[in-house]
Amino acid sequence: MNREKSIQRLSDASAVWDICIIGGGATGVGSAVDAAARGYRVCLLEQHDFGKGTSSRSTKLVHGGVRYLQQGNISLVMEALRERGILRRNAPHLVHDLAFVVPNYSWWEAPFYGIGMKVYDMLAGKYGFSKSRLLSKQQVLEHIPTLETEGLRGGVLYYDGQFDDSRLLIDLAKTADEQGAALANYCNVTGLIHDEDGFVTGVNFIDVETNQPHTIRARAVVNATGAFSDAIRAMDEPESESLIAPSQGIHLVLDRSFLPGDAAIMVPRTSDGRVMFAIPWHDHTLLGTTDTPIEHATLEPVAMEKEIDFILDTAQRYLGKPPTRKDVLSVFAGIRPLVKASASSTAALSRDHTIHVSKTGLLTIVGGKWTTYRKMAEDCIDHATTIGQLEERECVTKTLRIHGHDENANSYGDLKYHGSDAIEIQKLMDSDPALAERLHPRLPVYAAEVAWAARHEMARSVEDILARRTRALFLEAQVAIEIAPRVAKLLAAELNRNDAWIGRQLADFEMLSRSYRIDVIP
Repeated sequence: MNREKSIQRLSDASAVWDICIIGGGATGVGSAVDAAARGYRVCLLEQHDFGKGTSSRSTKLVHGGVRYLQQGNISLVMEALRERGILRRNAPHLVHDLAFVVPNYSWWEAPFYGIGMKVYDMLAGKYGFSKSRLLSKQQVLEHIPTLETEGLRGGVLYYDGQFDDSRLLIDLAKTADEQGAALANYCNVTGLIHDEDGFVTGVNFIDVETNQPHTIRARAVVNATGAFSDAIRAMDEPESESLIAPSQGIHLVLDRSFLPGDAAIMVPRTSDGRVMFAIPWHDHTLLGTTDTPIEHATLEPVAMEKEIDFILDTAQRYLGKPPTRKDVLSVFAGIRPLVKASASSTAALSRDHTIHVSKTGLLTIVGGKWTTYRKMAEDCIDHATTIGQLEERECVTKTLRIHGHDENANSYGDLKYHGSDAIEIQKLMDSDPALAERLHPRLPVYAAEVAWAARHEMARSVEDILARRTRALFLEAQVAIEIAPRVAKLLAAELNRNDAWIGRQLADFEMLSRSYRIDVIP
């Protein structure tokens, strides 16, 4: 996957693409995979880096959605559970089973949640994971030894999926590239092109790195920009009504000692009506999430004090080792692009996806969640082919292996999240001792990963490396700051950048990292 080659293809003014996709998150990249795999000529433009927004800031779960079961949205749960099974099969290097414990502190909770999880198992059908079961108090503590014991009666054990969201997104982008799509990050769409009848026939965009403008012609244009969908729709129809009711959720990251067992904790109902999780992830503990309605979406949302306090207060009631602010290694915020409804709170809004086609033919897809990205993409491309009057071709992604597919990825140690690419990265490390260097004792980030990301994953900045190609910024913000100078030098060598570029990169990253450090959040 090479950005220069993609830009060269995108700059061909004579080309007419079948489908042009705006947005490089899960929905956009997933749609590019689907379209390219069907044999359509497809291109994708992302204003920043792949997964810069919501798609790198999830709770890291591939799940049916226990909350939606409580709401009675059986069809959404069934679809998500089916997609969970498909994703585990197609990307086994990044998706795996995870045991969840629902601790019971009241007499009625065991039968209530026990029955609910049996229904969850049943709805999964042939795509199911291991079966749920009731646990005694002793069994609960065997799974989660740090759990608060006062009043603990027992619990319910069930299984769901876990993954690394931005790593999956990069592998999806590489899959789309392998299928023939042209994808480019740091390409900002500045306007839509309409023909004499008013129909959308392409886009104008600027290559942010060179400030060079380009024009793309396409038979169908897809707006898959998530929380920013309304801005693209306004380019098409300035008076269009807003579709998005954005909501912010945050996560706190602690060290592994707060959840040293092999299971996650699921709190089925918190004071704000959401499910809360404590999850082992990348040898750390992840706590989340909140649900705070906001007025406007931003590329870099910042956690609010009330959100931080809410998660800490809730966690303190369940963890035997109560976390405090000083224990937080990183905090990150993400925005849910929920579809507007008449509900009284965003916690009550459904994650069902919506496809909207304007009178000019612009297709906008909004809503949904990571787990159902593949089905969303299938629906999106089915509609796009109709809009573009393209030859109908069946979706093939149910059985399409995602780049990096490797059943034995766990045998690659620290490089396991790269799947089959770990073999090539190891060769880099073996060929050059400098690339075998681990950049910090607290996190397994290697110099070779920086070189690989620049050469094969379109990483263009220190942020791209430390936030999304590796997860250093999301895991331990201070460690990310400490290794940023070394990353900048490695990346500058790969991209042929000078010392001035390194200086700007480090200044930008230091400013960015402030919103991930709880000690400096205003």
